[in-house]
Amino acid sequence: MVCKMETQLGSIYISQNAIARIAGSLANKCYGVVGMTYKNTADGIVSLLKGDKITKGIKVTLDDNKLVLDMHIMVEYGVNINAVCESISSSVKYQLKEMTGFEVSAVNIYVDSIRVND
Repeated sequence: MVCKMETQLGSIYISQNAIARIAGSLANKCYGVVGMTYKNTADGIVSLLKGDKITKGIKVTLDDNKLVLDMHIMVEYGVNINAVCESISSSVKYQLKEMTGFEVSAVNIYVDSIRVND
């Protein structure tokens, strides 16, 4: 599915996969984020996504010409989870608006796992 925006000069189509890739890259740059995750519903195991697969951890929907994102992440042990989620939310909302022109009405962040280093 694609997100469509009408302008004076014509229509702009941006794939949900492209928006998810931008959002995933922005989230990965935030302090405390290890990466995007994907939860296997069959066995309940959470997998850390790398490279081109980060879009599996992000669901993009268009509601009334505004984007809604559901993002699944893994955070580093010891970070303030609320601060990390607020950082991701504000960064993704601002940068997506600047890059695509679409308003972002919600960024729902699900912390699926915490990485603990020995």
